[in-house]
Amino acid sequence: MARSINQVILLGRLTRDPEQRTTSTGKTIASFSIAVDRGGDSDAADFFEVTAWEKLGELVIQYLAKGRRVLVQGRLRQDSWDDKETGKKRSRVEVTATDVTFLDGPSEGGANAGASSNSSAASSAPKSDDVVIEDIDDKPIDLSEIPF
Repeated sequence: MARSINQVILLGRLTRDPEQRTTSTGKTIASFSIAVDRGGDSDAADFFEVTAWEKLGELVIQYLAKGRRVLVQGRLRQDSWDDKETGKKRSRVEVTATDVTFLDGPSEGGANAGASSNSSAASSAPKSDDVVIEDIDDKPIDLSEIPF
């Protein structure tokens, strides 16, 4: 008997900056939307709502911004509810991310100006933990000194 499979892989660009929420138990949730081009000659795209939980959500909030390209792996989840105003049954499908790969740097791909300027300012400041090797000798390595 075949098992059920619920897996989705999407490559697209964020259509808005991620939004952060916290559950009553303290878990972080990041929500964002991506646009995935349909390909071909048309300018059509499909739009998907994505949620990322806990550590993955924290990384999304920290590093992603509108316009950034991402590869999202996850599963589809459908929610259904009754609209309080109209009384009609409503539903939506969203992606619950299990992995988000950041495909371009913050200054590439149309990321917002705030993220670009912050990363360039940080990269121009000297780092105190950089190691500079002054002199390298050409002595052969004694293999008996290696601890493994």
